[in-house]
Amino acid sequence: MPSITLRTAQPHDRDTVVELIHRLNVFEADLTGDRRRDYGAANAYYDDLLTRLSRRGGRIVLAETGRSVVAAMGFSLDQDAAYVTDDVRQHGTVTDLIVDEEYRGQGIGQKLLLEAERLTREAGLKRLVIGALVANERAERTYRAFGFQPYVTILAKEL
Repeated sequence: MPSITLRTAQPHDRDTVVELIHRLNVFEADLTGDRRRDYGAANAYYDDLLTRLSRRGGRIVLAETGRSVVAAMGFSLDQDAAYVTDDVRQHGTVTDLIVDEEYRGQGIGQKLLLEAERLTREAGLKRLVIGALVANERAERTYRAFGFQPYVTILAKEL
């Protein structure tokens, strides 16, 4: 694995993060057919993500090699519905995990997931959740290898 440092994204990182989001949108569009491929979508998603993360005690964590950002992770603290037991009702959430295609398979995603675990524990919580598109088999394999197990299934029906 290349030498990687992690840091919280700053406002001047916007264009870099938007570029990563755009590349992920294009990749996922090939998997699902329902993702926009334009930069307007990536910019709008970035704004929405920052709003959601700021409300939930979250942040965007960047992975850098040298001075280049090669990955980004959205992380927040969330709360499930009242019917979930108190010991795990509050939890950490990886909202997004994007590794530049050139750097995939080098352990960078795992380093970001370890940071998500650290942030979750630091908040005094003991559950971390993440989602993946069913069609993104590589992401699901990575998350399962890291110890994530299926918890909720969301089904969609096109009308």
